[in-house]
Amino acid sequence: EHYPRTDQAVIVAVGNGGRLLLGRQASWPKRRWSLVAGFVEPGETLEQTVAREVLEETGVRVRAGSARYLASQPWPFPGSLMLGFIANAEPDDPVAEEELEAARWFSAEEVRAGLANDWATADAEGEGIVLSSPISIARHVIRAWLAEHDARAAS
Repeated sequence: EHYPRTDQAVIVAVGNGGRLLLGRQASWPKRRWSLVAGFVEPGETLEQTVAREVLEETGVRVRAGSARYLASQPWPFPGSLMLGFIANAEPDDPVAEEELEAARWFSAEEVRAGLANDWATADAEGEGIVLSSPISIARHVIRAWLAEHDARAAS
């Protein structure tokens, strides 16, 4: 029998009020932005991974106890399981660290417009941001964050 190794990773929609924290890597198409993600380290809980990765990549502090599991998606190459979370953050100013070219807060309206933009046009000239593919867990988690934001705004 063979039990292949699976590396767990988290991906997280970090919100602060009506804002969502997004980052971009230098190798991505110029308008593409996405959620913060990273691998779980040995001996670390998923919630600890969420807080550590967000702090390491953006300098933003996740509020203790706010990370909530949402969904998962297998990534067969390179053998990962992506675990989606939503978390709340302190109102820190994001600073892109080594892994990211840029990190910043986006309003719910900017996120909504980014979801409306065709994800395949991230290399094209144009206005606004472009978010991940419709089949990605990143997009699923972003939509869940936006739905929660809209529900709070309506009440």
